[in-house]
Amino acid sequence: MRTPKLTYQRHENGEQVSFYGSRTKRFGGLLKRSQRAAKFIQHPQIIGLARKVLGPWCDTIQLNLAQALELHPGALPQFPHRDQDMWRGPTGEIEYLINVMWPFTDYRRDNGTTLIWPRSHGANASLPDPQGAPIAVECRPGSAIIFLGSTLHGAGGNQATDVRQGMIVSYCLGWLKPYENQWLVYPPDVARTFTPDLAALVGYQQHRPNLGNYEGRCPSILLGDDTPEHLGAIDALRPDQDAALSEFLKGQRLGSRHRMHDG
Repeated sequence: MRTPKLTYQRHENGEQVSFYGSRTKRFGGLLKRSQRAAKFIQHPQIIGLARKVLGPWCDTIQLNLAQALELHPGALPQFPHRDQDMWRGPTGEIEYLINVMWPFTDYRRDNGTTLIWPRSHGANASLPDPQGAPIAVECRPGSAIIFLGSTLHGAGGNQATDVRQGMIVSYCLGWLKPYENQWLVYPPDVARTFTPDLAALVGYQQHRPNLGNYEGRCPSILLGDDTPEHLGAIDALRPDQDAALSEFLKGQRLGSRHRMHDG
């Protein structure tokens, strides 16, 4: 995997920022940078867990972010935050996101491993931030750190001499706008090289009812060899909507027959 040169993160106005960290290197688009990324992103246990956690609030999940990270010596602790706050939806009622940290080097307290505040998730996210100390989650490659988007967390400071390397993968509700604009990162000519399941995960699928469609069709139609110039829309409704529509149409047909009989 080729990585960009270490650069300082800046605001659009050119000022140095502190949220991403001036001693932190980040880059996304991992599915087109490494052939190994898909095995992490589509890990069966992780995908199953994400669907179970997020399933009550969505029809399908989607990839929110796939980002590589290097935390260099001298990096300061990150501002404690909850990733769900990027959407500004109701707090404590819905889980919007699940995060997975994959370590590529040892994650230790001294080199800035992820800090997590216990019992700060779910309904507790609507309460004042906890005053207690966070847990420094230490682990090695082969492990994964998994936590909800409602969990207060942040990278620790790197006080060691080695670089902490890893990958952040997150999954969110399929009807949300993801952190990483997947259709720009993986346009059809790139997504065409993915398996159908992976292409769906990065956005080439509809979320019922009819969200994210292309000319009224599932956007996966763009991944075929020959996309028709003129497409007819096809409904993609939830079962409850489909049943309600059927009843509505049934009522219309009955009303039409009565009018014809009366006439």
